[in-house]
Amino acid sequence: MPDTSPTPTLRLREFLPYRLSVLSNTISRRIADLYDREFGLTIWQWRVMAVTGDTPGISATDIGQRTAMDKVAVSRAVAGLIELGYLERKASEDDGRRSQLYLTRTGQSVYDEIVPMALSEEQALEAVLTPEERVELTRLMEKLAGSASPGRPLW
Repeated sequence: MPDTSPTPTLRLREFLPYRLSVLSNTISRRIADLYDREFGLTIWQWRVMAVTGDTPGISATDIGQRTAMDKVAVSRAVAGLIELGYLERKASEDDGRRSQLYLTRTGQSVYDEIVPMALSEEQALEAVLTPEERVELTRLMEKLAGSASPGRPLW
């Protein structure tokens, strides 16, 4: 006998994945406006620079895994950053088939200018939260991350 129960209603504005996605995109765009206006960087390019600045010598594959960016987005961002002179690719000493990414001197200078702006924006966003709410937000994000990716930490 076929199931005749009505399909439940999905209200996007109440659907957690949708709400998290919209919030994340809105926050990312707010910060992206700063480095786009000043340096002409895309969100994807800045993410690659941020990860590379934090982890010099990282591979494009590892950047994709850390940022949840797809291979095409990483590849385009890396190519654009190399063209801008912000990133350089070097063959790995351990495995010649694998390349490692580093910020150039110019890229490091841009990174050093953007980081304080990004951190300032983060502080402005978090200013609406009490210290206790910040701790709770971190705890809840860790809990959701563990549920979404039980076998591998997201950050």
